[in-house]
Amino acid sequence: MKAARTILYILAGIIIVFSFLFILGAFSPDGSTSWLWVGIIGLLVGFLCIFWGSRLGAKAEQTTQNVTLQVDLPGNVSMDTIKCQSCGAPLSAEDIKMVNGAPMVSCPNCGTTYQLTEEPKW
Repeated sequence: MKAARTILYILAGIIIVFSFLFILGAFSPDGSTSWLWVGIIGLLVGFLCIFWGSRLGAKAEQTTQNVTLQVDLPGNVSMDTIKCQSCGAPLSAEDIKMVNGAPMVSCPNCGTTYQLTEEPKW
């Protein structure tokens, strides 16, 4: 879409320049009134190309972007059961959500929400 928008803008610039030259030529001693009409129609076509180019840019910016977070753990990792800090109920993977880049846990039993922290292994 970005290439089509750029091509339309370049084409519009060329058409507008030549249309302006046709309008100036219509007022010269050797010019005719048909040159004036060609210049006016060319200006309209050039401005329509600019309009279409801006509409292509608006459609391209409306696309959504999905971000997938994948955690690559080093070596073989065994996972222990995660328990709630408040009530001790077991938590599942669905209870952990990423909020502003930090893993947040919400307990379905007691409703407590807290940030998941990793304790050092030594």
